[in-house]
Amino acid sequence: MSAWSAVSCDRPRDLGPPKAVAVAADGKLALRLMSFNIRYENPGDVGSRAWRQRIPAVVRTIRSENPDVLGVQEALHGQAADLWASLPDYEFFGSGREDGGRAGEYSGVFYQRARFERDASDGGTFWLSDTPEKPGSMTWGNEIPRVVTWLRLTDRATARSFYVFNTHWDHRHQGSREKAGGLVATRIASRRHPGDPVVLLGDFNAVETNPGVRRLTGPPLGLIDPFLHLYPNEPKRGTSNFWNAAHTGQWKIDHILVSPEAEIRAASIRRHDTAMVSDHFPVMAEVAFP
Repeated sequence: MSAWSAVSCDRPRDLGPPKAVAVAADGKLALRLMSFNIRYENPGDVGSRAWRQRIPAVVRTIRSENPDVLGVQEALHGQAADLWASLPDYEFFGSGREDGGRAGEYSGVFYQRARFERDASDGGTFWLSDTPEKPGSMTWGNEIPRVVTWLRLTDRATARSFYVFNTHWDHRHQGSREKAGGLVATRIASRRHPGDPVVLLGDFNAVETNPGVRRLTGPPLGLIDPFLHLYPNEPKRGTSNFWNAAHTGQWKIDHILVSPEAEIRAASIRRHDTAMVSDHFPVMAEVAFP
């Protein structure tokens, strides 16, 4: 499907040639990953919750973590444009869930333009429905279209390639979430280059024990959640904060999942201090693929 990265925007596209990136001494493909539900631009969000007030804090949050790859959820077209204009060292890929163009929320992917090259023949958007290639389709009981954005990136320095999938599952219908897990698992398993590692980012609206998530972390895929791998007994792992910066909770519904061969180096939930950045905390992970 169409990608927003091909759509015109206010930021100049000619930013010069990519800068050289050093090759890792150990030959591993090391990645800093972030998944961030930025909260859609809701006219009902006023004061400090309004998008125009939150933009600087959102950008600072991203800059402070400096991810190589960032998956955002709930980004309307204008929000994606705002972020892309504020992050000129990143490229963006994604499309609106309503029509495959600019309408509706994006589950889009930002990636470091100096480091990675996108495979233009291997990527796009599919809908979480029985007709995944039909824009806006929803057949599983959900009342809002849900999508997955995927792309294949190649590290310029090592020529190593990997896949990124980014998604936002339904917030009400459990049947939809379970079928979403099955379809995403099938698409990952049938990727064109099965030897390439996989990164899956997203707001699943489901915790790790949900059957939909188990379709991804159980056999045969066996994807790993870096945070749960490092902190399996951590009680303060809530990611939906309900506009409360002090919220900790136990419901981790925002996830980063990676191929089982990954070396897990770090993981965290990036909690805000007092400023309201979003009604979700972003999640971070550092991994390396041998």
